[in-house]
Amino acid sequence: MDQPLKIGTESFHSRLILGSARYPNHDILLKALRAGGTELVTVAIRRVNLDDPTGENLVSLLRRENFRLLPNTAGCYTVRDAVITAELAREALETNLIKLEIIADEDTLYPDAEKLFEGVRILVDKGFQVLPYCIDDPITCKKLEDLGCVAVMPLGSPIGSGMGILNPYNFSLIRSRVSLPLILDAGVGTASDVALAMELGCDGVLLDTAVAHAKDPVLMAEAMRQACEAGRKASLAGRIPRKFFAEPSSPRERMVDTRRKAG
Repeated sequence: MDQPLKIGTESFHSRLILGSARYPNHDILLKALRAGGTELVTVAIRRVNLDDPTGENLVSLLRRENFRLLPNTAGCYTVRDAVITAELAREALETNLIKLEIIADEDTLYPDAEKLFEGVRILVDKGFQVLPYCIDDPITCKKLEDLGCVAVMPLGSPIGSGMGILNPYNFSLIRSRVSLPLILDAGVGTASDVALAMELGCDGVLLDTAVAHAKDPVLMAEAMRQACEAGRKASLAGRIPRKFFAEPSSPRERMVDTRRKAG
Protein backbone atom coordinates (compact mmCIF):
# COMPACT_ATOMS: atom_id res chain seq x y z
CA MET A 1 0.00 0.00 0.00
CA ASP A 2 1.40 3.41 -0.96
CA GLN A 3 1.96 6.01 1.73
CA PRO A 4 0.88 9.69 1.60
CA LEU A 5 3.39 12.23 0.35
CA LYS A 6 4.98 13.87 3.39
CA ILE A 7 6.58 17.29 2.99
CA GLY A 8 7.97 18.55 6.27
CA THR A 9 5.12 18.35 8.76
CA GLU A 10 2.43 18.19 6.05
CA SER A 11 0.95 15.08 4.41
CA PHE A 12 -0.87 14.80 1.08
CA HIS A 13 -2.70 11.98 -0.66
CA SER A 14 -2.33 13.60 -4.09
CA ARG A 15 1.17 13.76 -5.54
CA LEU A 16 0.19 16.32 -8.16
CA ILE A 17 0.75 19.97 -7.20
CA LEU A 18 -0.86 22.54 -9.49
CA GLY A 19 -0.19 26.21 -10.01
CA SER A 20 -2.83 28.92 -10.03
CA ALA A 21 -1.52 31.33 -12.68
CA ARG A 22 -2.24 31.97 -16.36
CA TYR A 23 -5.70 30.38 -16.50
CA PRO A 24 -8.35 32.02 -18.72
CA ASN A 25 -10.50 32.75 -15.66
CA HIS A 26 -11.13 31.63 -12.08
CA ASP A 27 -13.97 29.32 -13.05
CA ILE A 28 -11.74 27.25 -15.34
CA LEU A 29 -9.00 27.35 -12.71
CA LEU A 30 -11.23 25.82 -10.06
CA LYS A 31 -12.61 23.18 -12.42
CA ALA A 32 -9.07 22.20 -13.45
CA LEU A 33 -7.86 21.99 -9.85
CA ARG A 34 -10.76 19.70 -8.99
CA ALA A 35 -10.17 17.54 -12.07
CA GLY A 36 -6.48 17.24 -11.18
CA GLY A 37 -7.35 15.99 -7.71
CA THR A 38 -4.69 18.22 -6.21
CA GLU A 39 -4.65 19.20 -2.54
CA LEU A 40 -1.77 21.69 -2.69
CA VAL A 41 -1.86 24.77 -4.94
CA THR A 42 1.01 27.18 -5.50
CA VAL A 43 0.44 30.93 -5.28
CA ALA A 44 2.88 33.63 -6.41
CA ILE A 45 2.63 35.86 -3.36
CA ARG A 46 4.09 38.91 -5.13
CA ARG A 47 1.39 38.74 -7.79
CA VAL A 48 -1.65 38.38 -5.54
CA ASN A 49 -3.57 41.36 -4.19
CA LEU A 50 -4.04 40.36 -0.56
CA ASP A 51 -5.68 43.70 0.27
CA ASP A 52 -8.62 43.40 -2.12
CA PRO A 53 -11.52 44.99 -0.15
CA THR A 54 -14.07 42.78 -1.91
CA GLY A 55 -12.46 39.66 -0.44
CA GLU A 56 -12.49 38.07 -3.90
CA ASN A 57 -8.75 37.68 -4.32
CA LEU A 58 -7.24 34.39 -5.48
CA VAL A 59 -6.20 33.31 -1.99
CA SER A 60 -9.69 33.66 -0.53
CA LEU A 61 -11.14 31.85 -3.53
CA LEU A 62 -8.80 28.87 -3.10
CA ARG A 63 -9.37 28.75 0.64
CA ARG A 64 -13.13 28.59 0.19
CA GLU A 65 -12.54 25.48 -1.92
CA ASN A 66 -10.40 23.98 0.88
CA PHE A 67 -7.18 23.86 -1.13
CA ARG A 68 -3.99 24.06 0.87
CA LEU A 69 -1.64 26.79 -0.28
CA LEU A 70 2.05 26.72 -1.13
CA PRO A 71 3.24 30.32 -1.49
CA ASN A 72 6.24 30.91 -3.72
CA THR A 73 8.75 33.70 -4.24
CA ALA A 74 8.34 33.88 -8.02
CA GLY A 75 9.77 37.07 -9.50
CA CYS A 76 12.55 37.42 -6.92
CA TYR A 77 16.11 38.02 -8.13
CA THR A 78 17.77 38.78 -4.80
CA VAL A 79 17.99 36.99 -1.48
CA ARG A 80 16.57 40.01 0.30
CA ASP A 81 13.46 40.12 -1.89
CA ALA A 82 12.92 36.38 -1.51
CA VAL A 83 13.20 36.50 2.29
CA ILE A 84 10.84 39.48 2.58
CA THR A 85 8.34 37.76 0.27
CA ALA A 86 8.51 34.56 2.32
CA GLU A 87 7.89 36.46 5.53
CA LEU A 88 4.93 38.26 3.96
CA ALA A 89 3.53 34.92 2.82
CA ARG A 90 3.82 33.41 6.27
CA GLU A 91 2.06 36.35 7.86
CA ALA A 92 -0.71 36.48 5.28
CA LEU A 93 -1.32 32.76 4.76
CA GLU A 94 -0.30 31.41 8.16
CA THR A 95 1.96 28.69 6.77
CA ASN A 96 5.64 27.90 7.19
CA LEU A 97 5.78 26.19 3.81
CA ILE A 98 7.55 28.24 1.15
CA LYS A 99 8.62 27.40 -2.37
CA LEU A 100 11.86 29.35 -2.71
CA GLU A 101 12.63 30.75 -6.15
CA ILE A 102 15.57 33.08 -6.75
CA ILE A 103 16.04 33.65 -10.47
CA ALA A 104 19.40 34.29 -12.12
CA ASP A 105 18.43 34.94 -15.74
CA GLU A 106 15.33 36.52 -17.31
CA ASP A 107 15.47 34.52 -20.53
CA THR A 108 15.80 31.01 -19.12
CA LEU A 109 14.37 31.71 -15.64
CA TYR A 110 17.08 29.41 -14.32
CA PRO A 111 17.65 29.57 -10.56
CA ASP A 112 20.72 31.16 -8.98
CA ALA A 113 22.30 28.33 -6.96
CA GLU A 114 24.62 30.58 -4.94
CA LYS A 115 21.79 32.89 -3.83
CA LEU A 116 19.52 29.90 -3.31
CA PHE A 117 21.89 28.40 -0.74
CA GLU A 118 22.04 31.72 1.12
CA GLY A 119 18.27 32.12 1.05
CA VAL A 120 17.72 28.58 2.34
CA ARG A 121 20.08 29.16 5.28
CA ILE A 122 18.24 32.32 6.30
CA LEU A 123 14.74 30.90 5.93
CA VAL A 124 15.50 27.60 7.69
CA ASP A 125 16.91 29.61 10.61
CA LYS A 126 13.64 31.55 10.67
CA GLY A 127 11.60 28.35 10.98
CA PHE A 128 10.41 28.00 7.38
CA GLN A 129 9.89 24.65 5.67
CA VAL A 130 11.68 25.34 2.42
CA LEU A 131 11.04 23.72 -0.97
CA PRO A 132 13.73 25.13 -3.29
CA TYR A 133 13.34 25.44 -7.06
CA CYS A 134 16.75 24.34 -8.33
CA ILE A 135 18.67 22.95 -11.29
CA ASP A 136 18.65 19.22 -12.01
CA ASP A 137 22.05 18.66 -10.41
CA PRO A 138 22.53 15.90 -7.82
CA ILE A 139 25.30 17.84 -6.03
CA THR A 140 23.13 20.94 -5.65
CA CYS A 141 20.18 18.86 -4.46
CA LYS A 142 22.31 17.06 -1.88
CA LYS A 143 23.63 20.39 -0.54
CA LEU A 144 20.06 21.68 -0.24
CA GLU A 145 19.13 18.57 1.73
CA ASP A 146 22.09 19.14 4.05
CA LEU A 147 20.99 22.76 4.58
CA GLY A 148 17.64 21.59 6.00
CA CYS A 149 15.16 21.80 3.12
CA VAL A 150 12.04 19.63 3.35
CA ALA A 151 12.06 18.74 -0.38
CA VAL A 152 14.03 19.45 -3.54
CA MET A 153 12.34 20.71 -6.71
CA PRO A 154 14.64 20.44 -9.73
CA LEU A 155 13.51 21.65 -13.13
CA GLY A 156 13.04 19.22 -15.98
CA SER A 157 13.48 22.02 -18.53
CA PRO A 158 12.89 25.80 -18.51
CA ILE A 159 9.68 27.10 -16.90
CA GLY A 160 6.77 27.13 -19.32
CA SER A 161 8.79 25.51 -22.13
CA GLY A 162 6.80 22.27 -22.25
CA MET A 163 9.99 20.41 -23.22
CA GLY A 164 9.63 17.74 -20.54
CA ILE A 165 12.53 16.12 -18.72
CA LEU A 166 15.60 16.84 -20.84
CA ASN A 167 17.98 14.81 -18.67
CA PRO A 168 16.29 11.77 -17.12
CA TYR A 169 19.68 10.42 -16.02
CA ASN A 170 20.16 13.38 -13.69
CA PHE A 171 16.84 12.69 -12.00
CA SER A 172 17.89 9.09 -11.43
CA LEU A 173 21.14 10.33 -9.86
CA ILE A 174 19.28 12.78 -7.63
CA ARG A 175 16.91 10.03 -6.51
CA SER A 176 19.84 7.78 -5.59
CA ARG A 177 21.56 10.46 -3.48
CA VAL A 178 18.76 12.46 -1.87
CA SER A 179 16.33 11.03 0.66
CA LEU A 180 14.06 14.10 0.70
CA PRO A 181 10.86 14.19 -1.37
CA LEU A 182 11.88 14.78 -4.99
CA ILE A 183 9.38 16.91 -6.91
CA LEU A 184 9.70 17.72 -10.60
CA ASP A 185 9.20 21.46 -11.02
CA ALA A 186 9.03 23.13 -14.44
CA GLY A 187 9.06 21.96 -18.03
CA VAL A 188 6.06 19.60 -18.13
CA GLY A 189 4.27 19.70 -21.47
CA THR A 190 1.91 16.74 -21.38
CA ALA A 191 0.84 13.72 -19.36
CA SER A 192 3.69 11.45 -20.51
CA ASP A 193 6.18 13.87 -18.89
CA VAL A 194 4.41 13.40 -15.56
CA ALA A 195 4.37 9.62 -15.88
CA LEU A 196 8.09 9.59 -16.72
CA ALA A 197 8.91 11.75 -13.70
CA MET A 198 7.12 9.37 -11.37
CA GLU A 199 8.71 6.32 -13.03
CA LEU A 200 12.14 7.90 -12.45
CA GLY A 201 11.40 7.99 -8.73
CA CYS A 202 9.97 11.45 -8.21
CA ASP A 203 7.63 11.70 -5.25
CA GLY A 204 5.49 14.35 -6.91
CA VAL A 205 5.15 16.77 -9.81
CA LEU A 206 4.42 20.49 -9.78
CA LEU A 207 3.08 22.04 -12.97
CA ASP A 208 1.06 25.01 -14.15
CA THR A 209 1.41 26.11 -17.78
CA ALA A 210 0.83 22.64 -19.25
CA VAL A 211 -2.70 22.71 -17.84
CA ALA A 212 -3.46 26.43 -17.83
CA HIS A 213 -2.54 26.87 -21.52
CA ALA A 214 -3.96 23.58 -22.80
CA LYS A 215 -6.84 23.79 -25.28
CA ASP A 216 -8.98 22.11 -22.63
CA PRO A 217 -7.40 22.82 -19.21
CA VAL A 218 -9.91 20.72 -17.30
CA LEU A 219 -9.41 17.63 -19.47
CA MET A 220 -5.63 18.09 -19.35
CA ALA A 221 -5.72 18.35 -15.55
CA GLU A 222 -7.55 15.02 -15.43
CA ALA A 223 -4.94 13.49 -17.74
CA MET A 224 -2.14 14.79 -15.49
CA ARG A 225 -3.77 13.22 -12.44
CA GLN A 226 -4.09 9.86 -14.14
CA ALA A 227 -0.50 10.02 -15.42
CA CYS A 228 0.77 10.83 -11.94
CA GLU A 229 -1.09 7.88 -10.47
CA ALA A 230 -0.01 5.49 -13.24
CA GLY A 231 3.64 6.57 -13.05
CA ARG A 232 3.66 6.16 -9.27
CA LYS A 233 2.20 2.65 -9.51
CA ALA A 234 4.75 1.70 -12.17
CA SER A 235 7.55 2.96 -9.95
CA LEU A 236 6.32 0.96 -6.98
CA ALA A 237 5.77 -2.15 -9.11
CA GLY A 238 9.29 -2.05 -10.56
CA ARG A 239 9.93 -2.16 -14.30
CA ILE A 240 11.69 -5.06 -16.01
CA PRO A 241 15.40 -4.53 -16.78
CA ARG A 242 16.36 -3.29 -20.24
CA LYS A 243 18.08 -5.90 -22.42
CA PHE A 244 19.95 -5.60 -25.69
CA PHE A 245 18.45 -8.73 -27.27
CA ALA A 246 14.94 -10.09 -27.41
CA GLU A 247 13.69 -12.60 -24.88
CA PRO A 248 10.63 -14.72 -25.76
CA SER A 249 7.65 -14.33 -23.51
CA SER A 250 6.91 -18.07 -23.78
CA PRO A 251 9.44 -20.70 -22.57
CA ARG A 252 11.25 -22.76 -25.22
CA GLU A 253 11.02 -26.00 -23.22
CA ARG A 254 8.42 -28.59 -24.23
CA MET A 255 7.42 -26.73 -27.39
CA VAL A 256 5.60 -28.73 -30.08
CA ASP A 257 7.97 -29.46 -32.96
CA THR A 258 6.03 -28.52 -36.09
CA ARG A 259 8.95 -29.41 -38.35
CA ARG A 260 8.35 -33.18 -38.17
CA LYS A 261 6.47 -34.69 -41.09
CA ALA A 262 3.49 -36.90 -40.61
CA GLY A 263 4.34 -40.68 -40.96
